[in-house]
Formats: sequence, structure tokens, C-alpha cells
Amino acid sequence: MSANTAPRRTAPLGMLVGAVQGIRQSLLPAAAGAYGLRDQFGGIGLIAGFAILALAIGALGAFLKWWRTTYLVGADAISVESGVVSRRARSVPYERIQDVSLEQPLLARLIGLAQVKFETGAGGADEIALAYLTLAEGEALRELVRDRRDDSAPVPAIDGDPAEPPNQVLFAMPPRRLALFGLFEFSLAAVAVVMGATQQFDFLLPFDLWDGDAWQVLLDAPAGRVAALGPLAQAAGALAALAVLGAIGIATGIGRTVARDWGFVLERTAKGFRRRRGLFTKSDVVMPAHRVQAVELGTRWLRRRFGWHALKFVSLAQDAGSASHVVAPFAQLGEVTPIAAAAGFALPGDQTPWQRPSRRAFVDGAVIGAAIPLAAAIGLLFSPVPVAAPLPLLAVPLIALRQAYLWRRARHALDERHLYTRRGWLAPRIQIASRVKLQSVEIAQGPLARRGGYAALHLGLAGGTLSLAALPLDEARRIRESLLASMAEVDFAKII
Repeated sequence: MSANTAPRRTAPLGMLVGAVQGIRQSLLPAAAGAYGLRDQFGGIGLIAGFAILALAIGALGAFLKWWRTTYLVGADAISVESGVVSRRARSVPYERIQDVSLEQPLLARLIGLAQVKFETGAGGADEIALAYLTLAEGEALRELVRDRRDDSAPVPAIDGDPAEPPNQVLFAMPPRRLALFGLFEFSLAAVAVVMGATQQFDFLLPFDLWDGDAWQVLLDAPAGRVAALGPLAQAAGALAALAVLGAIGIATGIGRTVARDWGFVLERTAKGFRRRRGLFTKSDVVMPAHRVQAVELGTRWLRRRFGWHALKFVSLAQDAGSASHVVAPFAQLGEVTPIAAAAGFALPGDQTPWQRPSRRAFVDGAVIGAAIPLAAAIGLLFSPVPVAAPLPLLAVPLIALRQAYLWRRARHALDERHLYTRRGWLAPRIQIASRVKLQSVEIAQGPLARRGGYAALHLGLAGGTLSLAALPLDEARRIRESLLASMAEVDFAKII
């Protein structure tokens, strides 16, 4: 694909995908409205009429949206004009585009189409997308944008930026790994969805779902039979119910994981890191190595017991609404270490000079946290049940223990190339930032911090956030001066 001066439209078959999406959004409301008016206007015939109307509206909307959307691949920028009633024109210079990603919902993939998203780092409505182009056109457009962007903004070599061989597979998840990952993603979301659906569409049921008297009559006989079976049978029934809920949670976790991460592959290519995943909606994202601003290593309490971690890249481009791209969602430390190294980051080791935060900050946190149960206890003293006043005070030692544990888990470190921060209790995480890619350093102190002699260090990081909390004031100033010296060595505008 080459630059041209004639605006063009997206693939005509994309209207089919857009029509299906529009119908899916309008069909249920139309059916619900028809059902509500069934007695007045002819029952099932009205439902069919509403369904046909929804189909017609969805098809017409998809055609108008396709007809009124054009794009231009210019010499210096990508331009997109869209809108049926209100027109919107957007032009993005190549040097502002952080990445170009391809997404293929199931229907689009079946007919060989892809949605092309241009990531600018601004997020939200400021991003632009073309839905849909043929897969070949999307890939060609992505390569053209990257070539133009790289030509217009050459990137200098950075110390530690590795030169990996192209098309090297860094990480992949076979079906067995996906199934194991799904076990750790236990979720009862399916139960919540069913309950929400019954609440929203209870008018479609042949009985009143929320009639307590009817349920009592319905359950009286079974409850009597269960009570007659004795405590052992009741316990067995409760365990069976819990087993059913557990099976639903496991199935939901595995289903969500397989749908999101099926075929997960991370490669090191000549253009950067290429990640592909998805069963129904397939995504294909390429992240240039020099645009990775930081890495984040996270886990959860149970996963950590088995050595499983997740690695994310922080960059200006967005990944499903987040600035962090998941590059290894379920991996052992031995697997994530070379991935981080390929991006120019080193995970902490035995020689990392970890430092603790200020103890005073966590003591202040415990005191502030204890004020709420103390106020509740005082209030109960003047209530009709003053004997319950000691109960809120039971939370005070728990609050103190939590702050003590958070202090033990919090760490920070600074070496020649990186800044490290570790925090978290049930979901611990380690963030690693390159000293030369930070944009700003700010020391912040509230009234308690000024009194206690500690401060928070807020660091400007393109595409993400990074801060060090509860540092002794002298330590915060020392780190700030060291980071400013590193940041002044490289022109940040040339490495993002």
C-alpha cells in the first residue's frame, strides 16, 4: 500500500459485520417493547414486526456508516472522515502514531476482515480506527505507517537496548497452560450474569420471580423432606451446592481465559514485540522495543505459592483500555526474565539494593485507620445498646497488623539503569522503570508527612504511573537528584 491523494472507503463486506453488531444491540430492546405491547397490538405478529424493523434499521445504519466513512493515506498523516449527520474529520501525523494494531472479531475473521486501530497514546475518543479492511490491506497499512513513522523520527540507540534476532518466539501458551491458567481465574461471573438477566427480563418468565410467598409455598415441601433426612444429609446437600458453584466458577474462569488468550504468542521481530491472541476476537499488536517505558511483574497470593507471575509492558499505546500490554499473563520467573531483558529491563535479583520506606508513615496510616472504629465505638456508647461499644474496637489490631505487613512488603531500589518499586499484599507487584525514560520527578508532602519527615515521590512516566510512597525526606531528595542527572543525559523526545 502506498500513499495517495484519493480518499477511499473501507471494505464493503464490513457492512455485514456492522449490521450484525447493530442488530444485536437493537433486537432485545425491540423484542422487549413488542412483548410489552403484545396484548394491545396483536401478540406474536407484533414481535415479528419489531424484529424485522430492527433488522432493517441495523442494515441501514451499517450502510450509511460505511458510505460516510472515508480515509486517506497521505504523505505525512492518516486522515479519517466519518459521521452520518455530524461529520468528524481527524488527521494524525505518522510521528504521533505509537502503534497500529489489528483486531478481528469472529465474524470479521471468517470473511477475512480486520479492524485497524491507530494508537496515539492519548486514549479514548482521541484514537482512530478503520472498521473494516481486508486483512492484507490492514497489514500493508500497518507496515506503511511504521515505515513512515520510523523515517520521520529516527530512534537513537539506547544503552541496554538489545538486538534480538527477528521472529523469535519469546513466550507462548499451549492449551494445557491455558486450562491451568483458567483454574486460577476462578469466577462466579456467570451466576451474576444469570441473576442480572432474570432481573432485567423477568417479564418474559411465566411466573413472578420476586414473589416471596410463591417461593415459600414452592419450597415448603422440599425443605420439610430435607429436614427429615437429618444433619448428615443436610451437610451433604450443602456440599453438593458448593460443588456446583465451584464447578460453575471453574468453568467460567477457563472459558474467559480461553476466549481471551487462545493462541497466545509473543514474538521478537525486527519491528519490536508482536503479540497475537484471542479465540473469538483475535488481536495482533506490535510494540516497538524502544517504546516500552517500563515493565510490571505481578502475581496474586495463591499464584505466588506455585510460582506463577504476569508480565506487562507499559507504553504509550493502549491495550484494551489499559496502558499496560500483557506480554506473559501466566508464566514462571524463568520465562519472564528473558522477555524483560529483550525489552532492555533487568528483573531484581539478589544484588538489588532494596530499601524500606519510612516506618512513621505506616504508623500514621494505622492511627488514621483506627479512628473510624474508635468513632463507631464512641457512638455506640450513647446508643440503646452500649454493650456493643467494644465490638468496633476489634478492628483496631487488624488495621495495625495490615499496616505492619504492608510496611514489610514495601521496597524500593535504585541502581545504575533502573528504578524498582515493590508493593502489595494479596496482589504484590514490582514495577521497573528505565532511569532515562522518566519525564519528571516530584516530591509531595501532606501535613502528616511534613510532621513525620517523609514524602511521596511521583515520577512522570509516558503511558503509565509510578510513585514511591513514604520515603524518608532525605532519601526522596537523593533519589530525585540522581534521577534528574540520568534524565538529562538523553533527549526524552527521541526515545518515546
